[in-house]
Amino acid sequence: MYSKTVIVGHLGRDPEMRFTSSGQSVTSFSVATNRRWTDQSGQTQERTTWFRVTAWGKLGELCNQYLSKGRIVLVEGDIEASAWTSQEGEARASLELTARNVRFIGGRDMMVSSSGRMQEDSDSASIDEEEIPF
Repeated sequence: MYSKTVIVGHLGRDPEMRFTSSGQSVTSFSVATNRRWTDQSGQTQERTTWFRVTAWGKLGELCNQYLSKGRIVLVEGDIEASAWTSQEGEARASLELTARNVRFIGGRDMMVSSSGRMQEDSDSASIDEEEIPF
């Protein structure tokens, strides 16, 4: 079986890079995706979903170097959901995405794969702004 998740959204904060005890680099950042729709009464509704993204190795290093808060990014990877109860007794959940490919959108479009290869994205012109969910 196979599963892949693709999100497009805005970075909620600057990426943070750190290193594991073995020296492996890992970069974390948050991405907000927005969905808008019109309900049955004609009112416009909007829902924002936050994803915590982790990028390892060279991919993470490039994300740390080139991404910043507010930048639009497309992330492709494996998703995991986790749920817990806060100290206040409230149910909480988070969506965590381990990045395999990252596309920097806006300005000069670049794509970075999990191998750490950075290349200009020739398919970026085919993305219609109407298709982006925010």
